[in-house]
Amino acid sequence: MIADLSFFMLLLTDGVLVGLMYSLIAMGFVLVYKATDALNFAQGEFVMLAGIVAGAVSAWAANFWVAAGVTIVVMVVFSFALEKVVLRPLVGRPVIAVVMATIGLAAIIRGIGPLVFGAGIRTIPLPFADNPIFWGPLMIPPVQLAGAAVSLIFVVAFTWLFSRTRVGIALRAVADSQMVAMGMGINVPLYFAYAWALAGIVSAVGGVFWGSLLGVDSQLALIGLKVFPIVILGGLDSIAGAVVAGVLVGVIENLTAGYLDPYVGGGTKDLVPYVIMLIVLMVRPHGLFGKKTIDRI
Repeated sequence: MIADLSFFMLLLTDGVLVGLMYSLIAMGFVLVYKATDALNFAQGEFVMLAGIVAGAVSAWAANFWVAAGVTIVVMVVFSFALEKVVLRPLVGRPVIAVVMATIGLAAIIRGIGPLVFGAGIRTIPLPFADNPIFWGPLMIPPVQLAGAAVSLIFVVAFTWLFSRTRVGIALRAVADSQMVAMGMGINVPLYFAYAWALAGIVSAVGGVFWGSLLGVDSQLALIGLKVFPIVILGGLDSIAGAVVAGVLVGVIENLTAGYLDPYVGGGTKDLVPYVIMLIVLMVRPHGLFGKKTIDRI
């Protein structure tokens, strides 16, 4: 009985920490959607690119903080340039145009990243020991603990940004209606750039932590597909929803993998997030915390 309880607590704790790290990536989707009303299907590729940059700088500078700082700067500059060159001409166009542009960007980034930086697996050394932290029956990897803590910090920061600052309120207004926002004197292209820069920062931090956990190669981009059900489940415009859904999915997928994988041969972690998403959407089509909209015709 004690062994079973310890195993359950181990799975539960690991699920919460991994779920919080999922939410860090999910916030990148939410930030862009809250400002542009469009999904960034290249979010996973942003994370991959950030991880590749961090791994390359780590190999050159042998310093985590230098690698993290350079990666954040590179991703912010990259996001600004991307918004100005590719996405700014789409301001005022149908949302599907932005969506298709991000799908094309995903394919380009996935091809160019390994081409420029090499296709080998890179590592990102962390500034603390890799030895797990033991707390009673629990075994906590430091990278997961650090990633979870950073995720919570970002949640608080972005919640304050969108609810208490002029920039955040303007970003929400732009998402509601680009044309009305322009009519009210809001510089829509500028706030688009702000939103993509914030997504670049989140991608940089996510790339560093997930790259440290999994290693960095082109497969790291698949984290975007893994996190996508979490974004839908929590609500496309809800930062808090991204966190709650991330923890929910992380815990459930960990428990199912721990208890069912020995009987079905594995693979439940890849299946569970989409099953949860479909079940919840049948009851709440706008997600757990998403904004319910009614279109009148």
